[in-house]
Amino acid sequence: MEEKYVAMKVFHLSVECYPIAKVGGLADVVGALPKYQTKLGVNAAVIMPWYDRPFVKEHSFDIIHEGTFYQGSELLNYSVFREKDNTLGFELYLIKIPNKLDRQEVYCYPDEGEQFIAFQHAILNWFKAKAIVPDIVHCHDHHVGLMPFLMKYSNDYNFLADVKTVATVHNGQYQGWTHWSKAILLPGFDSWKWGLLDWDGLINPLAALIKCCDAYTTVSEGYLEELYVNANGLQQLFYDERHKSVGIVNGIDWDIWSPAKDYTLIENYDMASAFAGKLKNKQALAQQYNIDPKLPLLVFIGRFAMEKGADLLPDIILDLTENFPDRLSIFILGAGDPAIQSRVKTLVDEKIENFDVFFGYDENLAHWLYASADFLLMPSRVEPCGLNQLYAMKYGTLPIVHRVGGLKDTVIDLESDGYGVGFDALETTEIRTAIIRAVKYYENRPEFEGNQRKIMSLDFSWDKSAAKYISLYNQLI
Repeated sequence: MEEKYVAMKVFHLSVECYPIAKVGGLADVVGALPKYQTKLGVNAAVIMPWYDRPFVKEHSFDIIHEGTFYQGSELLNYSVFREKDNTLGFELYLIKIPNKLDRQEVYCYPDEGEQFIAFQHAILNWFKAKAIVPDIVHCHDHHVGLMPFLMKYSNDYNFLADVKTVATVHNGQYQGWTHWSKAILLPGFDSWKWGLLDWDGLINPLAALIKCCDAYTTVSEGYLEELYVNANGLQQLFYDERHKSVGIVNGIDWDIWSPAKDYTLIENYDMASAFAGKLKNKQALAQQYNIDPKLPLLVFIGRFAMEKGADLLPDIILDLTENFPDRLSIFILGAGDPAIQSRVKTLVDEKIENFDVFFGYDENLAHWLYASADFLLMPSRVEPCGLNQLYAMKYGTLPIVHRVGGLKDTVIDLESDGYGVGFDALETTEIRTAIIRAVKYYENRPEFEGNQRKIMSLDFSWDKSAAKYISLYNQLI
């Protein structure tokens, strides 16, 4: 029986949202989930910081509110912008604060802790000024982790105390640790409740979020279980609060990720024409980069970070090119850790055959690579959900993944009557064995093409995931 959804107003709070500002998968989730919730009848909106970025300059906004508040002894002015045309399929609000929330980048500023406090304070001040009382405030990651605490225990904003709050943990490794000297920057709160902010002698916004929210979600079922044993010091907290937890795997936005209508591709294709369509994209890619279109193509797309296993890439490439030459091409799209990037660049300088790299991130090139590649490698140490493997499968690209978190949930091995290739140990020889297994599978073209059609037909859409979130909201209100 189809669930009846209660009419509700939901605000998603996040510092990232595609296409306004994207650093990682958080942006993709926040850019898609509210749209699909809106399609299901929920009044969903996103509130995020104002950024000096193309989307903001190229779209029309109204200033719907202006106000001031003190952050410590500093008087801050803020403006609330509303995007006029609901271009993204939901209401979008931007908070602008001169010298705080008016910058180009999302992270890496020395005062980003103060930025995030100011962002949350401005939202609360706006809600109070306009008597806005939502049904659900949905907080994404630690950057907005103080909201449930302040809504319940702040002297000025406890009119929101009965509003239900949902937290989504996209990555539990990052927690927003802040020295207690910064407490003076917060709105006044019930000092008897200070322990809800504290973890190991610091203000820990992620810990406060989990303690004070009405429910918390993780972006896959597997990652929820992993947080009980590996959460950068918060394992016991996640376990103690497990009664209000649920794992909901992320979806992908088929309006953006569809090889049949993706405008960035050289050749569009569907399940029936996947092998031929991907080959044409690969051939075009080979005209610009050092790959052989006659060979299967293995790609890595992502940040050069330890948690993504990017530090293993140089050894994997050397191992494959020395022990398994002329059997595949390799392409890397990524940037990040300077030491990892330097080692990868050394390989480029050695002019290894059938290997190339694009340093940085290019959204259009990422789409082109998913459409050209035969295999996607994800050797992640930590992967709460993972979206890359979902994009890859939608484009008929076989994922080769480390069995952790959401990768374990979404990629079933061919040997278990599944459709991908998995490995358990982050060792070069085991990763090479997994890749060789995939290449040998590729060489049985009828079977490989059948699997392409299979993975392209898997339903990892946001429709199902959005409905699960709405069911959670219904339970709370």
